[in-house]
Amino acid sequence: MNIRKLTESDYEVLEAWWKAWKWPPIEKDFLPDNGTGGFVIEKQGTMIVAGFVYITNSKAVLLEWIISNPEYREDDRDMAITCLISTIEKIIKEWGYKYIFSIGRTKALIDKHKDLGYHVDDTPSHEITKILN
Repeated sequence: MNIRKLTESDYEVLEAWWKAWKWPPIEKDFLPDNGTGGFVIEKQGTMIVAGFVYITNSKAVLLEWIISNPEYREDDRDMAITCLISTIEKIIKEWGYKYIFSIGRTKALIDKHKDLGYHVDDTPSHEITKILN
């Protein structure tokens, strides 16, 4: 498995993944760097899992919109998710950031974060978004 930065051409793939998982696709202009501000884990040229990194003007980053390939059927999907999160942790630490924050509702992804030492608040919260025109 290897990790690489997302490219412009990856967006169409991720858009199809969101649709397959019954999520509304995230608009490119809502994503960091217009859809290229993140990383993807690949194995033998097959994209497995991706996530986006929002850089802030503090010592914190937001790791968000983690999505996996719904057609990937290998046993190492879980390892790919772990690899994505832990490698992004190392990268942002090298960039000088101290905190990483994520929002999630998928039990498996929440459990993965717990396994990696993240604090998970037991009180449910809601994402609150408004499009400003």
